[in-house]
Amino acid sequence: MKSSKFYLIVGMLLGSVYVTNGQERTNRKTVVIDPGHGGIDSGATAVNGLQEKDVVFKITMEVIRLNRELYNDTLELYSTRYSDTLISLGDRTKLARSLKPDAFVSIHCNQAVRKTAQGVEVYFDGYDKKSETLARLFSQGLNEKLGFRTRGVKHGNFQVLRETPKLPSVLLELGFLSNWEEAEYTGKETSISGQAVLIIETLTTFLYDD
Repeated sequence: MKSSKFYLIVGMLLGSVYVTNGQERTNRKTVVIDPGHGGIDSGATAVNGLQEKDVVFKITMEVIRLNRELYNDTLELYSTRYSDTLISLGDRTKLARSLKPDAFVSIHCNQAVRKTAQGVEVYFDGYDKKSETLARLFSQGLNEKLGFRTRGVKHGNFQVLRETPKLPSVLLELGFLSNWEEAEYTGKETSISGQAVLIIETLTTFLYDD
């Protein structure tokens, strides 16, 4: 991971606004963002004390803010939680199915006993080709635009993926909180914004580009 590269790219991304011929998009695509854990379920705890539930919630709220303020509401976004609340996995997927979105993205951070473990992993339901395409776009963008090491695109037997089978669904593991370098990066506001921009632009590319 090269921190100087991160901050340069974040600045460039935040300095741009997604437009189409100077006009706002019509017929917006709908996306459900799922910040993992919440409430009494803190998820992974970083070596520097950060908690996964807080990191992924901040990223989700930044995705919503930047989509509104910089991207002219290119996407119609919903979150499975808007506070530090524990929502069951069943209720998360029930919400997603009821909204009939064009994509579903669950956001997490990783953890390992081996402190040197680094990189991002992107999971999808192994039976859905559109989900695989979206997963590969995320993996490529996180590596090439934000400089994360990639640990690959993988089939994931996660409930949030199993129970959203009729729409493109992915689960992001955004770095290891058990690794000092990635934990330090994750805690920075510029990092939160950079990952939010990457999520918006990846979804926009996937949902609107032919």
